[in-house]
This record gives sequence, structure tokens and C-alpha cells, in this order.
Amino acid sequence: MPKIKLLLADDHTVIRLGLKTATNDQPDMVVVADVESGTDAIEAYRVHRPDVVVADLRMQGMGGIETTQKLRELFGDVHVLIFSNYAKGEEIFQAMRAGALGFVLKEMSMSRLLEAIRTVAKGERYMPPEIAMKVGERMLFQLSPREIDVLRLVAKGMSNKEIGNQLGVVEGTVKIHVANIFAKMGVSDRTHAIVLASKRGIIDID
Repeated sequence: MPKIKLLLADDHTVIRLGLKTATNDQPDMVVVADVESGTDAIEAYRVHRPDVVVADLRMQGMGGIETTQKLRELFGDVHVLIFSNYAKGEEIFQAMRAGALGFVLKEMSMSRLLEAIRTVAKGERYMPPEIAMKVGERMLFQLSPREIDVLRLVAKGMSNKEIGNQLGVVEGTVKIHVANIFAKMGVSDRTHAIVLASKRGIIDID
């Protein structure tokens, strides 16, 4: 029975080593390459053509989302599994939209990761319920990428005029975006919008 060939991409050496050891111990898996960046992942994929790419969401330089996009642009139907410490609804949504087939948190058990690898290797989606719930919350509001940009700047305390200057649009356009955000989220003021968006993982508040 052919083994599932894995490419591991994570900028933490200890995590990568642990992953390599755990997966190589499986009778149906073999790690063909492990790299520390998205750029290296693309070159390694070109050489090894693995069945599954297990990629960290946040790496130095090219992160997991951008790496997924680039892999699929260059090589077509690449099976990517995101393995991350972070589970913000917006990041999960963007990863899946970029073409990732699965998303697993590093705090989850190794058995969940191995199950995810086997599922993704078959070209099927793997989404634990707790992750799916976060994506559902993100989808619930149906905010556009531009509306999320506006919301992030609102959270920084910027006025409509300042947001317009930042995004290169007129103040009236920003007002429309803010009104649409309020309507979609069912809120009536900026503070409520920021708190709710942060709680649902749509934006990060520094």
C-alpha cells in the first residue's frame, strides 16, 4: 500500500521535528521534505510532489494562506492542511477560501492531526466542529474584504475621513461601508461592532 507523502512547512524547528517523528511512525505516512518557510515549501513541492502539505498558518515571510494560494496557482489541485496555534474565524475563512482542505489546531490531539492528513490526502475536507463553528460565525455576517478592512481601521479609532485617506476612497464611501457593516452585524455603534467582531474572530484588537 503506497504511503501518503508529506511536506511539512513550519518555522518552528521543534514543532517540525515532532511532526516528522509522529508521522513517520505511522505505517501509511512518510515525510518527503520539511521546510521552515512558504517559499521553501513551494520549491520542495516542485521537487517532491507530496500528497499533502501540512503548513503553519503564520510563518516568517510567506504565511500559510499565501503559500496555499501560490501552490494552487502553480500546481493546481494541491492538498493543503493548515496546522496552527491560531483559530481566528477570519484567518480560517481566508485559508479555506485560498484552497486549504483542512484546518487543525496544534493544541488538538495527534490522532486528530493524523485523521486530518488521511482525509485531506483523499481530497476531502477536514473541519473539526469547533473550527467549523468559527468559520460559520465569520460567514454569518457576510462582510466583504473591504468592509473588514474598514472595520479594522475603525477598531484603531480612526475617523471616517482618516479611514478614507488610508484606503484611498472618499469619506462618503467609508460612511456607506460603516452603515453596511452595522446593518449586517445588527449593531448601532462602533464600539459594539468592534467588540462583536473581536469576539467572533473577524478582527484582532492589538
